[in-house]
Amino acid sequence: MSQLQRITINPSQLQETQLLLTPQQQHYLLRVLRLRDGEKFIAMDGIGKWWLAQLTGEQGQVLELLEVKTELPVSITLMLALPKGNGFDDVVRCCTELGVTCILPILSDRTLLNPSPQKLERWRRIAAEAAEQSERAFVPTILEPLAFSTAICESLAEHRYICEARGDYPHLKNVISHTSSEIIIAIGPEGGWTEKELELAIDKGFQPISLGRRILRAVTAPVVALSLIAATCEVL
Repeated sequence: MSQLQRITINPSQLQETQLLLTPQQQHYLLRVLRLRDGEKFIAMDGIGKWWLAQLTGEQGQVLELLEVKTELPVSITLMLALPKGNGFDDVVRCCTELGVTCILPILSDRTLLNPSPQKLERWRRIAAEAAEQSERAFVPTILEPLAFSTAICESLAEHRYICEARGDYPHLKNVISHTSSEIIIAIGPEGGWTEKELELAIDKGFQPISLGRRILRAVTAPVVALSLIAATCEVL
């Protein structure tokens, strides 16, 4: 089905076998993609289900439920201190493609960006678009930004890691297990975590780890971390 165009829908748009398209979806399918009556496309609800659908006038007709096996066997929450500029856009896009489950923007001591509600909506839109492009069954959840101390104290997964560029810590590839079902990984801003932040995370059960001997940019580190986790946990 990879050759078919995909759109993300709200489950409420499904009325038995009818798919009620929004004006924006109609414009995209009819004007942008120039689909003709009777042509097929894929509708995905972002929470695990795909349907093969057919264009009928300005609406859709559901033909069948599709089986999708594109998700990682591990749930990954990325806690990322907000980088400057539009770097978070790229992180959301790349990490969605790599299989992230949830992204939590972090306001750390060295965070320079204080995002607006419009930014949050933009990130969620980017996640939906990236999930369509990479044929994900799920659209990652993009949470509202939280202060570092609050986020650390509320993180309860068994496997919790915090990346630290400097220090003698084990490499992430040597500590993650292919049997892990849930992983939280925290990655700092430009300049890294403060000593106080690192101490708090360790006190709350986070294991400090390294991503290698080189100092990575704040927008590169999440891609490296997600790649390592996916390579370890995904069974093809």
